[in-house]
Amino acid sequence: MKLSALIFTAALAGCASSSLPTTQRLEGVALDGRVEALMAREHVVGMAVAIVDHGEITHLNAYGLRNRENALPLQTDTIMYGASVTKAAFAYMVMQLVDEGRIDLDRSIAEYLPRPLPEYEDYTDLAGDERWRQLTPRILLTHRSGLANMRFLEEDQRLRFHFTPGEHYAYSNEGIWVLQIVLEQGLGLDVGAEMQRRVFDRFGMTRTSMQWRDDFGANLADGYMMDGTFEPHDRRDNVAAAGSMDTTIADQARMWRGMFAGEGLSPAARAEWAAAQFPIRTAQKFPTIQFFNTVDARGEASDLSASLVGETWNGPNDRYFSKGGHNDWTGNLVICAERQQRCLIMFGNSVRAETIFPEIAELVLGQTDFPFWWTYPELQAHE
Repeated sequence: MKLSALIFTAALAGCASSSLPTTQRLEGVALDGRVEALMAREHVVGMAVAIVDHGEITHLNAYGLRNRENALPLQTDTIMYGASVTKAAFAYMVMQLVDEGRIDLDRSIAEYLPRPLPEYEDYTDLAGDERWRQLTPRILLTHRSGLANMRFLEEDQRLRFHFTPGEHYAYSNEGIWVLQIVLEQGLGLDVGAEMQRRVFDRFGMTRTSMQWRDDFGANLADGYMMDGTFEPHDRRDNVAAAGSMDTTIADQARMWRGMFAGEGLSPAARAEWAAAQFPIRTAQKFPTIQFFNTVDARGEASDLSASLVGETWNGPNDRYFSKGGHNDWTGNLVICAERQQRCLIMFGNSVRAETIFPEIAELVLGQTDFPFWWTYPELQAHE
């Protein structure tokens, strides 16, 4: 059994043995103590947690180290890698453009681009396949493009459609990048500047950017892989709508407070951003192309669906939506309960933080039925 599978199994066992009533919601010093104990048990180098409740940031703290080698503490204003949580903010920005009538979620991207997609340098692989014309902003944001997660995962590292756009769910960074091209080439927008103005500045996020800033270097979180291997923070110079956001847990609390409240959006656009868009029935999330045509009844039972923000599902007491972010040294997860008006934000500069997400989520939100079995493939074989 792989190390990561063993750790996830231990995490689930801990959840089962310390189950809390659904109504119990831990915060403050009590939550800090539990988080620190869980981190010690699973050797998590550093992570940060925020809670938003009824429009207020009610908990904000950072734990452990941003750099273990120099014993530098992780703080609430430490720069952390946002990873794919970036996509939720990008979708929020797109919905502002929808409100303004500048883009329609259901129009073909061909109606926006000044020339066919395959004529752009990064998309010549799609020449001769007219299915690109079936792509729409909604299809791209809900990961139904038919493109691989990232082209370098293909054996020949070439881009291709694995199914007709819109027919299936298969998580795809490539699809988000196509929509970025549409905004930049079709609407003439600077995506980095629009994200800054429409999201980061709007919510007072003074230490968040889609590109590297030199002032980030003084208080920066490096990364740690599952086996503890050190990975220096990647200084991302290029704007990538799928995941280039550098941020802090304090800024993320501000962002999710504002987005949950729908600030800057019409009520209809805010509802659309978090609404179920397409059912997810696959056995697991990754690897996306390998599993796009599989079925697991657990997804149907919870009405697990793709949303513009990420995923949404029915839990035992609420309707939830969520967005995660992950690479080999980063683990981030946000879970929001619509009726309770409560969001849990967890960011880890150590990917081992993911091993304790189930327990922290239960401590803060009670039983949510979050699809850990689907989001983290290591869980599936050990439930």
